Amino acid sequence: MKTKLLALMLGTSVILGACGGGEEEPQEEATGTTEGETATADAEEIVNQSCIGCHGQNLEGGGGPNLTEVGAKYNKDEIKDIIVNGKGSMPKGILDEAEAEVVASWLAEKK
Repeated sequence: MKTKLLALMLGTSVILGACGGGEEEPQEEATGTTEGETATADAEEIVNQSCIGCHGQNLEGGGGPNLTEVGAKYNKDEIKDIIVNGKGSMPKGILDEAEAEVVASWLAEKK
C-alpha cells in the first residue's frame, strides 16, 4: 500500500513538474497609444518614482519647489540642466540623461 501511494505521489509530481516548467513571455498588445502618450506616461512614471518625495504628489511643492507651472519659467533645456546638474537644494544625478530628457520635455509643457 505504501509503495503504491509513493508511486502515485512521485508520478503526480513528475507530471505536474513537466506541465508547469515553461513560462511564456507576455505578449505585447497593441494599445493604440501614440508616441506622445507613451512619453507622457513614461515621464509621469519617472516623476512618481523619483520626484514626488520633494515636489509633492501633484508637483505642488513640498521640500522642493512647486513644478505645476515650471514650463512658464524655464524651457526644456534649462529644466534638463537642472535635473542633471542640480540647482540650489536639488541634487544632481537623481535621473540619468535619458530620463531627464523625458521628464524635462514633459515639465516644459506645464505652463
